[in-house]
Amino acid sequence: MSSLVRMRLLPSAQCLYTQPVRVLVDGLRSSQVVTMKARATDDKGVPFHASAVYRADAGGAVDLGREPSLGGSYTGVEPMGLLWSLRADALHTKFHKTDSRRPHVVRFSVHDGEAGAGPLLAEATNERRLLADGVERQPIKEGNIRGVLFVPPGEGPFPAVMDLYIYGDGLSERRASLLANCGLMVLTLALYGHDDQSKKVTKLHLDYFEEAIQLLRKHPKAMDSGVGLISISKSGDLALSIATHLPNVKATVSINCCCSNVAIPLFYRGSQICSPLMYDVSKVTVTKSGALNVKHSLHDPLAPENEGSLIPIERATGRFLFVAAEDDLNWDSCLFADQMTERLRRQGKDNFEKVVYPVAGHYLEPPFGPYCPSSFHGVVGAPVAWGGEPKAHAKAEMHLWNKIQEFFRTHLVPEAGAAKARL
Repeated sequence: MSSLVRMRLLPSAQCLYTQPVRVLVDGLRSSQVVTMKARATDDKGVPFHASAVYRADAGGAVDLGREPSLGGSYTGVEPMGLLWSLRADALHTKFHKTDSRRPHVVRFSVHDGEAGAGPLLAEATNERRLLADGVERQPIKEGNIRGVLFVPPGEGPFPAVMDLYIYGDGLSERRASLLANCGLMVLTLALYGHDDQSKKVTKLHLDYFEEAIQLLRKHPKAMDSGVGLISISKSGDLALSIATHLPNVKATVSINCCCSNVAIPLFYRGSQICSPLMYDVSKVTVTKSGALNVKHSLHDPLAPENEGSLIPIERATGRFLFVAAEDDLNWDSCLFADQMTERLRRQGKDNFEKVVYPVAGHYLEPPFGPYCPSSFHGVVGAPVAWGGEPKAHAKAEMHLWNKIQEFFRTHLVPEAGAAKARL
């Protein structure tokens, strides 16, 4: 390692997961070509890596926020490119960062030459924390509820949100903890209400989520303005059903979801309230990577025979933020978002917003995590392509993260409590 070359991470080598970091290298020769590398390991012990080729400026410096990458995992000026372009060696591998107590540790290095095999010139480690100072992490095992509650520092009261994550991923703390860093009190929920999350689920019961809402609302630091919901994919249609059939839901973020109850029958107080919309396997295609494209495999939710699966969202009293990615290959999220907004308009409703991301894929998550092109799908039982172009997908995640906070701030925080919420 050269004693003349220095790598710096600004403003600090330690930061929160959603905070950008400026990567600077100086002490190089004028116009020297170098390879920047990033390495990280997820919560399952799977290694991820990325690299990009840069040419130093006349003063022998490389600033990832100013100089363009000439090749490697991405090209162009991408200040956070080494983070969102991290990939595992094995195909169909999703980055798992679910435990909020463990930071996302990324090791940056700079090497001489464009092949990446040249001598190590400098290195630095970026520790990206999921929990801000003072945020409390409280495991919940009360009644039927299994989850983790994140409470911001201070006396409150705080707007309360329930985080429902995608079917098959179990309990994930990442999004919930990061939202708590922004001043929200967030309960991330194990969706199925039992300790053995590996059991095959044949029914879903709204009673479980009703119990969770009651638990969240009775917390002494919760605002009494109602709760919010945030969800993606299968948990998205579940959130729509919760907002439709249960009281006290004021704001629902539904990311890349269907307008019908998908795959699993939904019950409430012992009776089935929604039949499942199922798949037509004959419409599944195979991508070049070997992953399945299931975008058009769902049956038509508007067909008369599927009427029992449609979620009557016009009955909901809260607000909706429908998020759709045009290149979602899991299902036709844009079509479903259009169907939902049209249904609400026909009923004279204006309690919704819609945001569409043109070249993004299915897994829209908090920003600066590795982009996932495909991974194993629990319902399908095989690797599925999620779609999206990595660079556009990363930009969509940055925009959406701010949009989510703005949505909850607007619809969950009474004007008098806005200062206390510190969003």
